[in-house]
Amino acid sequence: MTDTELSWAPASCSLPTVERPLREREFDDLFREQLRSVASISPVQAELRLNRGSRARAEELVARETECCSFFTFALTDDAEHLTMTVGVPDRHSDVLSGLIASAERAAGTRS
Repeated sequence: MTDTELSWAPASCSLPTVERPLREREFDDLFREQLRSVASISPVQAELRLNRGSRARAEELVARETECCSFFTFALTDDAEHLTMTVGVPDRHSDVLSGLIASAERAAGTRS
């Protein structure tokens, strides 16, 4: 995957520019290894289902992401079969969520 494909981080992100591809790769690694499915609920909300064993890793990554991009809302919920990561953004950042979804699908091999 090239750096140009890793482009869902918005310009308003306070993470230093050189660190953005690294963070996006962390998400890609999580999705490649743990993603089971993605559902776009609306243009501003998505649900990503992960393997249950990924909770600690997902929590840590979500905590760091909300520090630099505070417009994201993340919720993690467990059930008997999986961990659901619900991601929300304000209307003006719907393109960021679309990019995150596309990146998740590419990483998991469900999108070319």
